[in-house]
Amino acid sequence: MQDDRLSRRARTPRRRSVRWRFTRLYAGLFLASGAVMLAVVGFFAGGSVVASPGPGSGSSAAGVPAAAQERIASLEHQLAQAQDRQTQQQLLGSAVGLLVMGVLSPALGWYAAGRMLRPLRTMTATTRRISADNLHERLAVDGPRDELRDLGDTIDELLGRLEGAFAAERRFVADASHELRTPLATMRAAVDVTLAKPAPLPEQTRVLAGRVRTELEQVDRLLEGLLTLARARHELPAAEAVALDELAADALVARGLPAGPPPADVPVPPVRGNRTLLRRLVENLVDNAVVHNEPDGWVRVDVRAVGTGVQLVVENGGKALAADQVTELTRPFRRGGPDRTGGNGSGLGLAIVAAVVEAHDGRLDLHALPGGGLRVTVTVPVPAEATG
Repeated sequence: MQDDRLSRRARTPRRRSVRWRFTRLYAGLFLASGAVMLAVVGFFAGGSVVASPGPGSGSSAAGVPAAAQERIASLEHQLAQAQDRQTQQQLLGSAVGLLVMGVLSPALGWYAAGRMLRPLRTMTATTRRISADNLHERLAVDGPRDELRDLGDTIDELLGRLEGAFAAERRFVADASHELRTPLATMRAAVDVTLAKPAPLPEQTRVLAGRVRTELEQVDRLLEGLLTLARARHELPAAEAVALDELAADALVARGLPAGPPPADVPVPPVRGNRTLLRRLVENLVDNAVVHNEPDGWVRVDVRAVGTGVQLVVENGGKALAADQVTELTRPFRRGGPDRTGGNGSGLGLAIVAAVVEAHDGRLDLHALPGGGLRVTVTVPVPAEATG
């Protein structure tokens, strides 16, 4: 399922960031305003240039010697040419300045957009860091009371409501499971007492009592699964070094299955996590492979070191599964179709596996095998000191 999301993300063209859009906007507005300013300057500068007659042109003023008139006309013509050259230089300088600023404006726009979006980047990083395990954290945006601070306060309020909802869910699952265990234990004791009576019981009563006892055990397993699922989703107590290869070998031996392939040349380092939850993960995967299998089917379990993690692979034969069925298997009470609803399963096995993997910052991949059956791959990171 994660591979499908990654492939879709790879096929999707990368979108431009908001910072790029702001940069283009800033640069475009600056260039447009500069061009308008240059046009206005050129218009008024061109209007102030007055064409003066050259030497020897125009009528003579009365009482003014001809030589003086010739000299005045020559000076006026030179002044007009100087004004024309000065105007051209001003327009050229403005155009060069506009060109230089056109080159610099993207960099200035990028810097300005970065300064404006810096609070948003901080808020995004903090929000990503906050998960179901640390919903008590808040953005706590400081600074002036503006739109960004209002957004941060709104996210903090949302995180507060989410924290309350998660806490209520944990309390409800734990309280409901514990409260239901008492009447279940009472009913189980009543059935056991009935079956243990010395007087002979009718066969129908004995069969019915045995069926009720079986169903009570199924409900008890369901409640235990719900408690494990809630604990895996919301807390990770007592982290320690755990060897997944040893847990896998113990699970196979306990179920009378072959111990698996011989140890690899590369030793498998221990992962760091909760031993109880990781043991439940391995046992659920092995049980799932055994229950949802064909008669005289096969189960293969392999644990190996890969990169900076440890990979647990559990494969089994069985019916062919469609891709949409595989993606639903990690949801609670989903068994992948009517042909996978038999047995004593509660529909929480792979849901618990997914929750435990997420609690240990791991990765879960499910693939339907071409010839039928399922391959489940769990990758759990190991501490840096273990890989070094």
